Amino acid sequence: MSDFSARRTMMVDTQVRPSDVTKFPIIDAMLTVAREDYVPAAQREAAYLGENLNLGEGRILLEPRTLAKMLDALAIGNDDLVLDIGSAYGYSTAVIAHIAEAVVAVEEDEQMAKEAQETLTTSGVDNAIVHMGPLVEGAAKHGPYDVILIQGGIEVVPDAILDQLKIGGRIACIFMEGVLGEVRIGYKSEHGVSWRADFNAGAPVLRGFVREKAFQL
Repeated sequence: MSDFSARRTMMVDTQVRPSDVTKFPIIDAMLTVAREDYVPAAQREAAYLGENLNLGEGRILLEPRTLAKMLDALAIGNDDLVLDIGSAYGYSTAVIAHIAEAVVAVEEDEQMAKEAQETLTTSGVDNAIVHMGPLVEGAAKHGPYDVILIQGGIEVVPDAILDQLKIGGRIACIFMEGVLGEVRIGYKSEHGVSWRADFNAGAPVLRGFVREKAFQL
């Protein structure tokens, strides 16, 4: 039987800490949450690899380094309400739930959403819910949010999602240009959202987050 606890420690020591992520709440959450419980049974042995884990249908579980650095840049506090878009089987939601006051996960795949809610409940995560619906729509009825994360690549952020971010809130996205990607952190003010580049990362572009191609003669 695999020693997943030892693998979690190794993941943090070899993937997270060397990426300059040192905030205790993030380290503690990633040492605590059983990543192997939030992937399909056939992929449990691959749960701690230092790369994006392919979940099929263009969906992935972000590599630990990328998720940890996004959380670090967002500086989530224990009084923050967080929107986690594209949560898949719920790993990112479980990690964020250890740091934030509450988390609303959005998942459009019915089976993923069902399994995510079941695993979160079984794991005793009582400050997170899974909202099933189109990723591009977010979950306005539970907002507005202090923090928003998108678990996958994007080319554009729909206005419907930005509208759910509080004034003074922040959002983390992996903007893709071809095969190259960059995590940017957005800060919302009364004048809109201003973005700053944070670090390089990559992920498949999520359905609905593709920039419309300009018509050319």
